[in-house]
Amino acid sequence: MRLLVSGGGTGGHIYPALALIEALKAKDKDAEILYVGTNKGLESRIVPNAGIKFKAIEIQGFKRSLSLENLKTIYLFLKSVHESKKIIKEFKPDVVIGTGGYVCGAVVYAASRMHIPTVIHEQNSIAGVTNKFLAHFVDKICICFDNVKKDFPQKDKLVFTGNPRAQQVAGMQKSGRLKEFGLDSQQKTVLIFGGSRGALHINESALASIKYFKDQPWQVLFVTGQVHYDKLMQSKEAQNLPKNVVIVPYINDMPSILPEISLIVGRAGATSLAEITALGIPAILIPSPYVTHDHQTHNAQSLVDQKAALMIKEADLTGESLFEAVSSLENDAQKMQTMAQNAKKAGVPDAADRVLKVLTNLVK
Repeated sequence: MRLLVSGGGTGGHIYPALALIEALKAKDKDAEILYVGTNKGLESRIVPNAGIKFKAIEIQGFKRSLSLENLKTIYLFLKSVHESKKIIKEFKPDVVIGTGGYVCGAVVYAASRMHIPTVIHEQNSIAGVTNKFLAHFVDKICICFDNVKKDFPQKDKLVFTGNPRAQQVAGMQKSGRLKEFGLDSQQKTVLIFGGSRGALHINESALASIKYFKDQPWQVLFVTGQVHYDKLMQSKEAQNLPKNVVIVPYINDMPSILPEISLIVGRAGATSLAEITALGIPAILIPSPYVTHDHQTHNAQSLVDQKAALMIKEADLTGESLFEAVSSLENDAQKMQTMAQNAKKAGVPDAADRVLKVLTNLVK
């Protein structure tokens, strides 16, 4: 198969694409893959580092208010469609998939106009603007949440696949990595993690909760994000850590540590939810209020409705509320077991294979 992939801007669009590419390579050693993104997005660094052919086009998103900058956006979109057509003619893909972000708008639209099979993958419970636009032109729409169906009138195109990232982590086993951080890999462990860059309010609340964690029968691994680490470590709370609390700025290859985690506290991005449901890890979700259409709240609510997670709105998050939520779970083995089982039921451990089946059927 010759597969052209486009998606970018955030890890939530990039990592599912990389997981899909990994699954394709495992099944088809002769597969040819090209990834099209922008030079400004994370994909310009992450994709080439993964050893995948990468080409960039220049494009930008629309401003949500009236702005002359939107005239430039329209110009760049038309220009990038033209550029995409040249890339497509040169690469000759069998099928094209967009995983989100405005860059895939031009690429997937160009492919559809050239009568090449096209697919979009929507990771969230509320569809992004680009995917809503592309839904009119593509052959299939892969989704991860049932409640996103309301955003797509094209019901005959919808296929529930889940997020390919889930398949990437589903088979992971405990590797003893907690020992790297001076923690006991046999003890129940809470991971507090606000995302790769960290989240200020989560960090502040976690810091305020440290005094309550002392002498609890579980340990805490608190990941601050590189940006916040130095300042946070100057606080009096960080200077007097209980033995069962460890603070680090970042963890490389975060998924590999997840099998040793008994409870996750963090954001409700699509990639995170794919990982925790694939492994069946109970979670306390704190949706980011700063994302488009508040989609993380809707993502989190889907797991809350399945009794696989608790949710704390950021406005309600304090050191006390965080500790109460953590202790209500970690000190209730039956509740944790039920949540773990429900999380696993919500997972789609063969998600990448499901997306590949959609692509293969279109090629046939």
